[in-house]
Amino acid sequence: MPRVVLDPAQVLPSDWREATLVGRVWRPELEGPSVVALRGEDAIDVTARFPTVSALCEEADPAGALKNAAGERVGAIAEILANTPPDRRDHARPWLLAPVDLQAIKAAGVTFAVSMLERVIEERARGDSGAAAAIREEVVRLVGDDLSRLRPGSAEAMRLKEVLVAQGAWSQYLEVGIGPDAEIFTKAPPMSAVGTGMDAGLHPASSWNNPEPEVALAVSSRGRIVGAMLGNDVNLRDVEGRSALLLGKAKDNNAACVLGPFLRLFDGAFSLDDIRQTTVTLVVEGEDGFRMEGSSSIARISRDPEDLVSQMIGPHHQYPDGAVLFLGTMFAPVEDRGAPGKGFTHAQDDLVVIAAPGLGALVNRMRPTNACEPWTFGTAALMRSLARRGVL
Repeated sequence: MPRVVLDPAQVLPSDWREATLVGRVWRPELEGPSVVALRGEDAIDVTARFPTVSALCEEADPAGALKNAAGERVGAIAEILANTPPDRRDHARPWLLAPVDLQAIKAAGVTFAVSMLERVIEERARGDSGAAAAIREEVVRLVGDDLSRLRPGSAEAMRLKEVLVAQGAWSQYLEVGIGPDAEIFTKAPPMSAVGTGMDAGLHPASSWNNPEPEVALAVSSRGRIVGAMLGNDVNLRDVEGRSALLLGKAKDNNAACVLGPFLRLFDGAFSLDDIRQTTVTLVVEGEDGFRMEGSSSIARISRDPEDLVSQMIGPHHQYPDGAVLFLGTMFAPVEDRGAPGKGFTHAQDDLVVIAAPGLGALVNRMRPTNACEPWTFGTAALMRSLARRGVL
């Protein structure tokens, strides 16, 4: 049976001892979370200097500020990781949280050609996974299976739009896939994300759903990209397929936003250019013996990360506490699980591992949303906790 097993060699970036990594740890003795820097084998509490990760990201040089911040040792990162899975947690000892707090959590959709085609299929199948195979063949015939070289909003893209409209094949997903405006939506409220090792949520009403392995950027209130982490933008395909107006129900559910394991801040050794060349891998293992592998290469993204950020934040959209932006995925699972033609969907207790060498790994067990830990610690609770500790 797949189990959530966490250790530094598996979860942290391949060069974690040199990387500038910031995260959050729940400290039971303080009844609240702390901002921690990873230094050597240890997690160092720097909350006295940076009460929130959001505040750190507002620094002129977040990586340099984190490296220079004094703090106290919370514990060995290996012990904290091992204590994180809910089913094996000692609540008297620290455990790892998602590495963001007050930031708005946003996501960009339909940023890859393959992803775009799958969204068209969802829309036209209207949540019926059995109809997906025939529709997929039709869409590929009309659109082709590689639009990665087509620049959204370009004259060539607009000519393609005219052809598709004339053929009756136009879609709202194609609009944001090749049109001038990106799809940017709110994935989840601030403070609601779960981290590596924790249970991830699937609404039990969904019978067709999938993981979405992505890179997520940390962006300051001024629109500067300061770091990156991994994300799982868990998606209910049948819900979104019934209507795009159900996007909130498909995306924003308890424990359905996964981020981590740490936020890697950009420094002299790691930058946005490294993210542009990142490949995110995915492995799903089920108790039924099912195994699926996939990947998503940022190098094939249709919209550059800086373009997506500029469409998220600027003169018309402000986020005073900064934002996190999921960049989207090219991974679109079509492998049958169970009956032929039914495609992939999660089963309870699936183990999902999303990884990239420079960012580490998200390791999560899939559970019904009402069986995951309830979200009870929000922004007001964080402010009270920090005030009690005298760090505000």
